[in-house]
Amino acid sequence: MARPKTHNSAADRIRRRVEEARPDTVFHAGQFLDIASRAAVDKALSRLVASGCLRRLARGLYYQPRTHPVLGEILPPVEAVAKALADRDSVKLQPFGGYAANLLRLSEQVPARIVFLTDGRPRKIRYGNQTIELRRAMPRMMAAAGRTTGLVIAALRFIGKANVTPERVAHLRELLSAEDRYRLLEDLALAPAWMHPYFKAIAGEEDTP
Repeated sequence: MARPKTHNSAADRIRRRVEEARPDTVFHAGQFLDIASRAAVDKALSRLVASGCLRRLARGLYYQPRTHPVLGEILPPVEAVAKALADRDSVKLQPFGGYAANLLRLSEQVPARIVFLTDGRPRKIRYGNQTIELRRAMPRMMAAAGRTTGLVIAALRFIGKANVTPERVAHLRELLSAEDRYRLLEDLALAPAWMHPYFKAIAGEEDTP
């Protein structure tokens, strides 16, 4: 005799967790291994994709489809994709170049290619009209990855010393929390020597050089 269907299958439980998450969350199989085995989770995710509950963003990454009446399909933000990648692959990611400067509002230009430095393998991920490039970096470049310090280092390196104006220093001082400003001083040794006076100025310890 066939077993009656229940509403507590792996797919049902995963669906509930997906629906309870933030709409812009990016998922991977590892987030559901407390529900079922890897094989069962993979099968359930495939079923949820087939039913339209989830869509594949890239290999092993999924998101809830959302549609805006004017803009059309809404894809997850880059930050959510990066967070899922870092969690899935147990790697560090550090925003780099123009993307780092844009995140700190030091540049209004949105780069067509979003670059992260990583201690994992290099690769490119394409979704929608976005390309995320992961570049393998030396350990010293990843020392502050995942912290505001790393973001500030990357942004200042991108704009260059000549463009670190008093106005930009004041902007960062206002933008960063007191905790983040204090962390800049704690992490001073991780930054290039030319940035040290600017870190101190952002933290309010010294005047802008």
